[in-house]
Amino acid sequence: MQSHHTIEVEHLVKRFGGLAAVNDISFSVEEGEFFGFLGPNGAGKTTAISILCTLLRLTSGKARVNGFDVVREQSQVRQSIGLVFQDPSLDIQLTALENLKFHASIYNIPASVREQRIGQMLRIVELWERRNDTVKTFSGGMKRRLELARGLLHYPKVLFLDEPTLGLDPQTRNRLWEFILELRRSEGITIFLTTHYMDEAANADRIAIIDHGRIVALDSPDSLKSVVGGDIISLKTSDNEKATEEIRLRYQLEPKLDREGVSFQVPEGEKFIPELVNDFSTNILSIGLRRPTLDDVFLKLTGHELRDETGSGKELIKDHGRRGGRR
Repeated sequence: MQSHHTIEVEHLVKRFGGLAAVNDISFSVEEGEFFGFLGPNGAGKTTAISILCTLLRLTSGKARVNGFDVVREQSQVRQSIGLVFQDPSLDIQLTALENLKFHASIYNIPASVREQRIGQMLRIVELWERRNDTVKTFSGGMKRRLELARGLLHYPKVLFLDEPTLGLDPQTRNRLWEFILELRRSEGITIFLTTHYMDEAANADRIAIIDHGRIVALDSPDSLKSVVGGDIISLKTSDNEKATEEIRLRYQLEPKLDREGVSFQVPEGEKFIPELVNDFSTNILSIGLRRPTLDDVFLKLTGHELRDETGSGKELIKDHGRRGGRR
C-alpha cells in the first residue's frame, strides 16, 4: 500500500452471518480530498465507515487511515479522525460547553489551548451565544452544528460524515453544508461523506457509488454523469404508450414510460426538440429538457432508483453493537 493516501482500502469484506454487508471493496482517498460514498439505505455505507473509524472489525481485507492500520493501530486512527454519525450522540443534559470540554479531555487536548479551541469552534458553528444552554433545548440543526464542532475540536486530519443531515429541513441542511465546505477550504482537511442525497454527493471531488455492498462506479460527479450518455427529454402526451412506441420506432431510442410520462436520452437535446415537435404524430402536452443528474447515473448503473429503496434507513451495523464503540 502506498503511504501518500489518507485512506487506503484493499479488498474489504464485512460479513454478518452469511450476509456480506461490505463485499470486497477497494479504493483510496487523497489528502485534502472530499470523497463521497453514495448509495441507498442498506448499501453498506455505514458499515464501511464504521470499519474505517474502528467501530467495527473487518472480516477480511486491509484498511489504513492516516497511515494507521484500523485493526492493529486503533488508538492512533481514533486520535487522527473526527466523526459525525447519523445518530445523535451528544449528552443532552449537558451544556454545549460541557459537551466540548468532555470531548477535549478524552482527546487529551492540552489545557493551555483547550479554552481557546472550544471558543473557536463554537464561534465557527455560531453557537457561542448558546454555549451555556443545555443541549436538550437545541433544535436539530443546532445539535448537528455542535456535533460538527466536537468532531473538529482535536484538529483531525480526516472528518467522517455519515449521513450528517439526515432528518434536517432543507434550509438547515444547506446552512450546515456552508459550514462544512468553509471548514474544508480554511483547514484543508480530508472529508469522507456517506449520503443518499444526490445534491450532497455532487459537492465531492470523487464519488464511489455503492450498492449491495459493492462499489459499482468511482469517479468525479461530472465524469459519472457522462455515463448516462446525453440530455434527458421528458414528455407528457395525449397517449403516452403510443408516444413511447413512436419514439422507439422513429428514432431508434429506448424511452422509459412511468407515471410522470415518457423520458429518453439524446446527445444534443436543444437540437432534437424542434425536430421532435415538428414531426411527432402523438399530441404533445408538455416537454422538458434537463442535464443528467446523479439520480440518472445511479439508475443507469444499478437498474433501480435510490428513492425506490424500501429499507428502514437502519443498516445492519445498528444491530451489531456500534453503540458500544461510539465516541
